[in-house]
Amino acid sequence: MAGTIAEKLAEDIAEAILSGDFPPGSRLDEHLLAQRYKVSRTPVREALRQLTTTGLIDVRPRRGAIVTRVTPEVLEELFVAMGELEATCARLSALSMAPTERRKLQALHDHMGVLAEAGDAVTFADANQALHTAIYVGAHNAMLADMTSALRRRLSPFRRAQFHLPGRLPRSHAEHHAVVTAIVSGDAALAHAAMLHHVTLVEQSFEELCAGRGIDA
Repeated sequence: MAGTIAEKLAEDIAEAILSGDFPPGSRLDEHLLAQRYKVSRTPVREALRQLTTTGLIDVRPRRGAIVTRVTPEVLEELFVAMGELEATCARLSALSMAPTERRKLQALHDHMGVLAEAGDAVTFADANQALHTAIYVGAHNAMLADMTSALRRRLSPFRRAQFHLPGRLPRSHAEHHAVVTAIVSGDAALAHAAMLHHVTLVEQSFEELCAGRGIDA
């Protein structure tokens, strides 16, 4: 249970950082965060530890957790790398997935269509992670899956934030449709291209969200 609280807390703190509530240079005090989110300091510490892996905060001696500024150049490099890794996973999944894996992927995608119509951004984001993870696993290359998952964890706050953009859920689902259809049909080249396009649009959506909030990204 504590782990679940910490993960949700990390998402909430990340959203506060990306919305400008905690600007770069801010010190994140454990006691004040515990009061703000009505939790004990134990999940706060774990949430801050998780956020250090995303690059959103930096823990410094005698200063504690400090909000960093993730530059547009760094984000660009991260998204380019993410696109290449995920596109490779999609291509290999189209070639390697077992029939049962393809059916499960299709079922998950269909369920996300219901969530998109309902406008349920939180549950959609969770299902989105499950769908992408299924594609990593479906590539049947453990090393590639580990590398892709690690980079996804670093980009997770930025990827989740883009779902707050108006109209983003149905557009994301439509992008997934191209990826899933290609994988299920075994079209490796199309799966690769569709996933690259999807990740590019994820980055553009995050940039659009930041522009709407008046945040430099």
